[in-house]
Amino acid sequence: MAQAGLIGSRIRERRVALGRRQSALAKACGISPSYLNLIEHNRRNIGGKLLGNIARALDTDVAALGQGASGSMVDALHLAAANLEEAGAEAERAEDFAGRFPGWAALVAEQGRRIRSLEDNVAMLSDRLRHDPALAEAVHDMLSTITGIHSASAILNDSSDVDPEWQARFHRNIHEDSARLSEASQALVTHLDRAGEDDLASVSPREAVQSWLARKRYRIAALEADPGADIEAMLAEELETAAARDVARAMLDRYRADIRAVPMAALEAATVRGVEDPAALARAFGVGLGRMFRRLATLPETPTRPAFGLVVCDASGEITYRKSVDGFVMARHGGACPLWPLFAVLGRPAQPLRESIRTQGRDGRAFTTFSIAEPAQTPGFEGPVLFEASMLIMPRAHDAGPQPDRAVGMTCRRCAAPDCPARREPSLLTDRAF
Repeated sequence: MAQAGLIGSRIRERRVALGRRQSALAKACGISPSYLNLIEHNRRNIGGKLLGNIARALDTDVAALGQGASGSMVDALHLAAANLEEAGAEAERAEDFAGRFPGWAALVAEQGRRIRSLEDNVAMLSDRLRHDPALAEAVHDMLSTITGIHSASAILNDSSDVDPEWQARFHRNIHEDSARLSEASQALVTHLDRAGEDDLASVSPREAVQSWLARKRYRIAALEADPGADIEAMLAEELETAAARDVARAMLDRYRADIRAVPMAALEAATVRGVEDPAALARAFGVGLGRMFRRLATLPETPTRPAFGLVVCDASGEITYRKSVDGFVMARHGGACPLWPLFAVLGRPAQPLRESIRTQGRDGRAFTTFSIAEPAQTPGFEGPVLFEASMLIMPRAHDAGPQPDRAVGMTCRRCAAPDCPARREPSLLTDRAF
């Protein structure tokens, strides 16, 4: 839970950051400076209208003052601390730190994410260097050629009475092997350069596209404004590698088709009072649930409609799209929680699943999820049917009802749930109280 006792501290820090005097803020909110002083020192509870007045006077929102750091930020700090345990970070004070210094907390969380990403990239590069057949063949060819040059030159150096005909043959062999070594070296350099451009510079093209989507907040404004916009120009300008552009091109082609089937203006009008049943919306627009989930995930948040999260995976369980939502943190790398409804629907294709879940942790959040597994392409009479599972994540402020929530985590390494039947590996947080 957020630390409500720190509301006063957050008010004071926000006021000081804006350079406002305590007396000026008190006057703007219609209270005495002495009362505001008690509030700022957490000696008076505050809420309701007064908290709203103070938030407006400080040009911020009530949630930032009343709730403090979001669960996702605290989880990100915990994950950064768990990955560098020798630093001795006080994990139990992560929420206090994030609430008091949100900018520094965001920096630490982002640096932790980048360190994990770089470590994953190094591991993948090392694995590639160990198992790349083209690299192994090139190195073997170069070593064989160097051995031949060394043998021929040793004979010429150690023997003074070599027959002129054989001497000429050895010279010719050294020349030919030197030319071969030069060609092999150039081929190796070319191979590594090409790999660097296509694969190694962005070890995972899908991750490069995922980062690009995150920067755009998962909404491609140019296509929303004009579905006929030039995708190629957009890709050439914003993504560096050919592999990433290939992944993004397929994604944007689908995005454009989604827009044409479910225009944003019509969707916003249909969801102005919120979303209770995505299936009813899908029927109204005449589209499948997967497409409706993708369109709902692009909707901006409003007071009556929360932001939606979305996760998509293929039939192997590989996550191909992830859009997080506050309180539902998703790991960038590694396997997700096996208990997510996303994976359950792979075993029941075309059968929708609505489930109430609650994330593990001190600041566990409640969500309603809607999941479906649908064919990823138009099925043919030959070849296998490839399924794709989608899970829409909707924050829930009220209790689920008589059925208990399903407890889920982010990944096994980041979940301390005791006796979980789906656990694959020990948790980094087993010594942390939840």
